Amino acid sequence: MHTTASDSLASLWDEVFGSQPDPDLWVVLATLVAALCVVVPHVLWRIARNAITIAHEGGHGLIALFTGRTLTGIRLHSDTSGLTVSRGKPHGIGMILTAAAGYTAPPLLGLGGAALLGAGHITALLWLATILLVAMLVMIRNAYGAVTVLVTGGTFVMVSWLTGPQVQAAFAYAVVWFLLIGGVRPAFELQAKRARGGAGDSDADQLSRLTHVPAGLWLFLFHAVSLCSLIGGGRWLLEG
Repeated sequence: MHTTASDSLASLWDEVFGSQPDPDLWVVLATLVAALCVVVPHVLWRIARNAITIAHEGGHGLIALFTGRTLTGIRLHSDTSGLTVSRGKPHGIGMILTAAAGYTAPPLLGLGGAALLGAGHITALLWLATILLVAMLVMIRNAYGAVTVLVTGGTFVMVSWLTGPQVQAAFAYAVVWFLLIGGVRPAFELQAKRARGGAGDSDADQLSRLTHVPAGLWLFLFHAVSLCSLIGGGRWLLEG
């Protein structure tokens, strides 16, 4: 029995941390087109943006913890906005990094996912995403947010456990393309809102107050991170 358990554990370890074969190029291109079809049309984007908000607020929360702040809760709202609350010094590098992590999180997660897929670690990506979603669920403080994270996490679990390698690969590539492409649009939306005189308490404006650097420069940083992540991650996906 001990040998059987050890063999099963070793098999699971190899499955999760081993590499899987890359999908055919047509699958990579098809998932790219699918991600574009979700991000570009406003009607579909209005729904899919909830997933970007999960990554956005998760980025705030994760960096808050890494910089020694106390994460007290995360809320996700039906208008695709969100709020992450942490306790700690209201200024300093920890607060700055936490505020900067929101708009940069989705594209950087996409870039990290592209690196994993480029190395053939499809299963590892699915499991890592599931673990992050479960960890985030613990910090959700409203019903809509809990349902949104549960549905998203449940989708990853079902794909990981109930589908074959081809479907898992297609799903993983679609998710990463979505993060890379979907991570670009929010910065442009924020820029448009600020141009109309709105979003006065946006992440860029908070960072401006914290650092005395103009909000426009922080917007430029958000654009630079998202576009560079899309270019770099896209190359990894297409060349993998």
